[in-house]
Amino acid sequence: MKNSQGLLIFILAVGVFGIINTEMGVIGILPDLAEYFDVSVSTAGLLVSLFALAIAIAGPTMPLVFSGMNRKHVMIMVLTIFIIGNIISVFTTNFTVAVISRVIPAFFHPVYVSMALSVAGASVSEKEAPKAISKVFIGVSAGMVLGVPIVSFIADAISVQAGMAFFAIVNIFTLIATIILVPSMPVTERLSYGSQLKILTKGITWLSILAVLLINAAIFGVYSYLAEYLGTVTNMSSNLISIMLLVYGLANILGNIIAGRLLSESPIRTVTIFPIALITLYLIFYPVAELTVPTAMMILVWGILGGIGANINQYWIMSAAPKAPDFANGLFLTAVNLGTTIGTAAAGMIISQIGTREILFVGVAALIAGFIFIVLRNTLYKTAA
Repeated sequence: MKNSQGLLIFILAVGVFGIINTEMGVIGILPDLAEYFDVSVSTAGLLVSLFALAIAIAGPTMPLVFSGMNRKHVMIMVLTIFIIGNIISVFTTNFTVAVISRVIPAFFHPVYVSMALSVAGASVSEKEAPKAISKVFIGVSAGMVLGVPIVSFIADAISVQAGMAFFAIVNIFTLIATIILVPSMPVTERLSYGSQLKILTKGITWLSILAVLLINAAIFGVYSYLAEYLGTVTNMSSNLISIMLLVYGLANILGNIIAGRLLSESPIRTVTIFPIALITLYLIFYPVAELTVPTAMMILVWGILGGIGANINQYWIMSAAPKAPDFANGLFLTAVNLGTTIGTAAAGMIISQIGTREILFVGVAALIAGFIFIVLRNTLYKTAA
């Protein structure tokens, strides 16, 4: 039984890696795609921004629509849609077709990811659920961090089409594994749409969403400009920046593992302390940002905290609505994507108006606000630590 649970979680993690990699992997080859489709780099950026916008729109709705269907059948359907979109992206030379072939699958992104997190959590006891979910989050981290250099390397070594084909190959592998190895997962207790939507009438849900939005704004608003930060403030070479980004990514994966244990043992305490820990890191980072070795140490710790933060975000919204897991995970995806958008926009304004070094204070401000919402939830809706 334990082996079958482990295999299921592994397939879910690889599936999430493929879905997230389809979203993030193009970041490393945007200049190549701009040249390939004969458009500007900013126009090529639509391949990323419109994908993220589709996720934010679909997050609360699409998981709700499919919440009553057999989960294996839904996963097969979503993976098939992604594979078709990936294959069209490989062979088309028309930019508009390429955008459409990415945006349509993006609407199904929250369906697969929210379902994967729900299935992982439901495959074990309630106490062990954070550990199981943290293993799926390794796929999220790998898709966000390792997928970019892998696709970039393939594109440089072979061709842009080969880089794009990598998305399809991972999704095809997951589809085959899902068909052969994942058992049928019919929904035994189908929740009505009304009963799931009812969680939006509860204060605990909105306090959780606001806290998660702000925490993700604090993490990704700053992380989005990490390469720029290391180049202009720390004066690192491009090769060293690449190494630092990889360090952050690997530390992120370690953070996922640590988070699974912390959230299993003392979830409320972990969530409450997290913003204080990250504020402390940013305030220490600011005065040493021009020094290479201390900056490298900060990035290592920051990467670990980033991985913990991703798990905290999912746990915080999920624990506010445990009876509607698919819908709650959809809300989580919308909250983190909106947080990333808002944080990145705020940090971009700080860079243009004040300077790159000061973006750390965007993170600090967002964390202070997020901490207030965490304390409010803890005070109004008391839960065991």
